[in-house]
Amino acid sequence: MTQPVRTASWQGRKLSLIGLAALLAVAGCHKKASPPPPPPPVMSAPAPTADITATPAAINAGDSTILTWHTTGATDVSIEGMGAVATSGTQTVRPTDSTNYHLVARGDGGTADATARVTIGTGNNNNANSGRMNEGDIDDATFHQNVKDIFFDYDSYEVNAPSASVVSQDAAYLNQHAGVKIVLGGYCDDRGSTEYNLALGENRANAAKQALVAAGVPAERIRTVSYGKEKQFCSEHDESCYQQNRRAQFTVDR
Repeated sequence: MTQPVRTASWQGRKLSLIGLAALLAVAGCHKKASPPPPPPPVMSAPAPTADITATPAAINAGDSTILTWHTTGATDVSIEGMGAVATSGTQTVRPTDSTNYHLVARGDGGTADATARVTIGTGNNNNANSGRMNEGDIDDATFHQNVKDIFFDYDSYEVNAPSASVVSQDAAYLNQHAGVKIVLGGYCDDRGSTEYNLALGENRANAAKQALVAAGVPAERIRTVSYGKEKQFCSEHDESCYQQNRRAQFTVDR
């Protein structure tokens, strides 16, 4: 009667040993976990760039000029005598003496600087256009037939190629009527804050003025004003309407 018990016990032990061997075999098949990949290299921030110009660079006492600056990779930009400014922009200034406008741009990648010099002349040309056509000698309809507004891309004050062609034609007419003074109004569509659009409108008016000056129109004949989004030419909310509102408008300064 005892033999069957020993046989059963032996069979149980045998099965246990087989199970243990199977577990060890399975455990041995697992590979060691691969180490995590190394962290990516830390990329250093690019060095800032800075550029500033004055248009025109030489003016008579009492006249104004436009500073235009562009920076990249900068988080803190300032102009000596003006304080902190936007990373890119324009500003009309009226220095009383010849002045260096020193711009400093700081960013995570370092510091960059640039300087624009404005020279004050003697004012000998103040009466150069006396006796020629003035604003009272031209009506608005004739003026707008010959001097066209220019338009800008969304969120931009760059004078693009189509607008540059229009400016060239505008400048040719104004140079033929050298006594006429004009107002350049900067306008925006109604998207964005009032403060942002006032600054953008100023940049657009100044950019148009710079383009005229580069084409030979004296800066003292041009006055700029920003209307931002307060005066809309079109009130629909579509791209065709927005485009009409993104403009620099030319009018006779009376």
